[in-house]
Amino acid sequence: MIPNPILQFTLFGQEMKVYMYGVCIAIGILVCLVVFYIYTKKKGVPSKLQDFIFIVAIISIALGFLFAKLYQAIYGWIEKGTFDFYGSGITAMGGFIGGAATFLVVYFGSAGFVFKGNEKGLHIREFNKILLCAPCCITIAHAFGRLGCLCAGCCHGAFVSHEAGHGGLYMHSDGMWGYFVPTQLYESLFLFVLFAVLSYLYFKRSNITMQVYLIAYGLWRIFIEFFRTDARGAAILGLYPSQWQSVVFIAGGVVMLLIYIIKKIPLVLPKE
Repeated sequence: MIPNPILQFTLFGQEMKVYMYGVCIAIGILVCLVVFYIYTKKKGVPSKLQDFIFIVAIISIALGFLFAKLYQAIYGWIEKGTFDFYGSGITAMGGFIGGAATFLVVYFGSAGFVFKGNEKGLHIREFNKILLCAPCCITIAHAFGRLGCLCAGCCHGAFVSHEAGHGGLYMHSDGMWGYFVPTQLYESLFLFVLFAVLSYLYFKRSNITMQVYLIAYGLWRIFIEFFRTDARGAAILGLYPSQWQSVVFIAGGVVMLLIYIIKKIPLVLPKE
């Protein structure tokens, strides 16, 4: 639990502060890109397409953070009636959805200008390899991000006590120190396990890593949200916004799986 700056310095006359929250997110993004490079290289994705995807990913990550703030601001507006974009925090679900949408738009919208001649359509032919790798990359980045939440004291569970011996993890939140249910730690551990499972499926030539991710994470997020007590929007029909989005995740994963089964798309890819 490290809510205070771990490094302070002056740059161009401005005081700069570095927090563990930001460090964990940066590590998550770096590991995500390394995983993408190693995994897609093992599957034979051409280096030019890898380079193109790195550029698209950087754009998507940047806009994903803006979407994450926008979603949190909307949550606050629904709950409190005021819209505060600059003063709001970020929500992971908003970042994922916005980042994924940005990736698809930029990927398919600009690839035609990059791949021409003999390379025309390369991004389409190789897209399934990218789709299968994406859940592994998202999950590992998210796992480190949740460790950042643990350091910052956000996304926590219920307050337990100011005294030791009553359970919970000692952390700082809402201006006070105390023992809280560490839902951030639980989710981080779940995501590391999910990353391992998805990686195993990926290298065993599974063709449904995206479906597994959407269903597994959707179910988990619905479950863990019941134990969180931080600000995350007003409940609607008994479910919080992230839980409703998780329902969409699960439905999307189930529909994709049914389409594969009905159309007899192989659930396990043949050896190349």
